[in-house]
Amino acid sequence: MLRVICGHVQEDFRVPDDILISVIDDDESLCLAMVGLIRSFGYRASGHGSAEAFLRSGEMARARCIVTDIHMAGLNGLELKQLLDEQECHVPVIMMTARTEEALLMRARESGALCLLQKPFPADALIGWIDKALAT
Repeated sequence: MLRVICGHVQEDFRVPDDILISVIDDDESLCLAMVGLIRSFGYRASGHGSAEAFLRSGEMARARCIVTDIHMAGLNGLELKQLLDEQECHVPVIMMTARTEEALLMRARESGALCLLQKPFPADALIGWIDKALAT
């Protein structure tokens, strides 16, 4: 399989079947679009409309990377990351937000998130960070 990221071609790119990327966003259309994008790059992906739905899904033990919005009703992305840490679930977390406050960037950094993507972001940025998450 060929894959192109940032203009670079990766030949014979194969994703192991056990890699699951969990996407969490309360914007259903964005969540579905990101799941489709991630799948188009060869990864298995699932979408959840809330952090609570993700936690109920049983995927916490199987997810190799979590992509979550910060601002959601109920448990937000920062609170989800804290809960994962408390449960000693050390899966890499990529956070995203449409907001631009510097304090939010600091909170995401302090939470131990791998990165904070500001919406809208290019598809190759998301895939690049997922690749980095899986390399850890």
